[in-house]
Amino acid sequence: MSSSLNKKESSGSEDLVKGSVYQITSNSIRFPTTSVRHLDSVVDEKNASKLLKEAQANLKYSANTGYAPELRRDFNVLSLLGIGFGITNSWYGISGAMIAGISGGSTLILYGIIILAIVGMCIAVTLSEMSSIMPHASAQIFGYVTGILAWLGSVFTGAAVTMTMASAVTGMYVLYNPTTEIKSWQIFLCYEIFLILLIPFNLWERPLPAISTATLYISLLSFFIIIVVVLSMHSGEFQDAKVVFTEFNNSTGWNSSAIAFIIGLVNPNWAFSCLDAATHIAEETLHPETQIPIAIIGTVVVGFITAFSYCVAMFFSINDIEGIMTSNTGVPIMDIFYQATSSKAAAVGLQCLILLTAFSCNIGCHTWSSRIAYSFSRDNGLPFSKYWAKVNERTGTVVNAHVMSCVLNGIIGLIYLGSSSAFNSILVCCVTFLLLSYMIPTLFLIPQRNTIKHGPFWMNKFGIGLTCNFVTCAWAIFAFVFYNFPTVMPVSGGNMNYSSVVVGIVLIICVGDWFIRGRREFVDVREREQYKDELADQLSNQISNIEVVMSRQ
Repeated sequence: MSSSLNKKESSGSEDLVKGSVYQITSNSIRFPTTSVRHLDSVVDEKNASKLLKEAQANLKYSANTGYAPELRRDFNVLSLLGIGFGITNSWYGISGAMIAGISGGSTLILYGIIILAIVGMCIAVTLSEMSSIMPHASAQIFGYVTGILAWLGSVFTGAAVTMTMASAVTGMYVLYNPTTEIKSWQIFLCYEIFLILLIPFNLWERPLPAISTATLYISLLSFFIIIVVVLSMHSGEFQDAKVVFTEFNNSTGWNSSAIAFIIGLVNPNWAFSCLDAATHIAEETLHPETQIPIAIIGTVVVGFITAFSYCVAMFFSINDIEGIMTSNTGVPIMDIFYQATSSKAAAVGLQCLILLTAFSCNIGCHTWSSRIAYSFSRDNGLPFSKYWAKVNERTGTVVNAHVMSCVLNGIIGLIYLGSSSAFNSILVCCVTFLLLSYMIPTLFLIPQRNTIKHGPFWMNKFGIGLTCNFVTCAWAIFAFVFYNFPTVMPVSGGNMNYSSVVVGIVLIICVGDWFIRGRREFVDVREREQYKDELADQLSNQISNIEVVMSRQ
């Protein structure tokens, strides 16, 4: 990389007053102008104070990372929690995995939730420590490989949520028309329609914090309504507690029940996946080093409470396990609603709440994947990065990265037309890719725990942080190995777990892109750090000018 910088000619103090950071270009790096609002907007004390805090946060951010700030800092703790829990959405995530608890026994889900909550808290502590050390939109991306894994994990998650929405719509139709046989193309069509409907919500930056907060409320309100309605309308006797808490049926074909249980953990794992989502909003909040850890840990705590209580209520409400297993709706949780309430209208109404929760969850998924694509592209991590790294000046958000990620989501949907098993394997990769993206930077963090300059969130007392780091790495390896096992035996083309094939294809593409383009273009941390001081000087001048304007009011 060339050490010479070609700087855009400045126009003196006028540019500084308007709060612009000069353009800096080299062979690999281009720093765009910041989006700190013009000083003309300082019309009252409250607005001036907010602008000054934003400028100070930008200075701290650029001095630590070498990135120029481009996004507005309008997120707070509540909207960050809305992003974190809204995407992880533990009780909703477990709804799609409910079939595993029906076929294999509810103990797989219930005790799986407890196991995964503990693991999830370890991952949350690890991610919180890293985001508190250096909060930025790239978050756990520590090199080319982690960037690819994190981005694809987020895109695959969005595709998975969209598919559950499509299946829910067709399932509701089948509930009223039980003789109907749903075709793959019908589900695919619903998938693409939902994807198109979701795109506009991430085209403008200003409403995103409010949308994220609303997502949190929608999820919790839906959770409460569903539990109350199911339990209050339940007719007949509830399921026996012994069946709910002690029975495990190995119906997978594996000779070892232990292997069957471990492989089945991928289902409750969905309740505590995507924990990095809030970390990628670091450049859109004023105090990310403290607010992001609150959001991540809060996600796990709220997730465990809602997921466990939700599953207990649902499993106690099942009247006829065989009826759910043989249902043709393709939506087991709706069949539970129907059994519990004995009303198709009530079942569809409750399923609509889940659909609304899924829709708002998916808005967050698109925010998450677009931020990863944008931040990774700033370091030339993706082909045509110069397009994906742009912030739309009119809407204030990363429109190009968002649309590109949505297009990939649409292409992924085509896989379902060819093989539902192949598509389902992508769902496994949602979990494993993200876990691997957490593991890689954690491996670098562990040996530096005693020397690194840590942030305000640092769990070094009693070795808690180190233990959580080790658990994060160990679980990533453990899950990657076992989640790639066949889910049932004997294996056939129709029931095979194709996740290892997905891993192989992604690996081939990544290696090819690295040798063709990445090794020449990708910007690593050391190259980026060269520009910390210059950015810090320019942003310091910006703060001084804001203070001057404020003093004249």
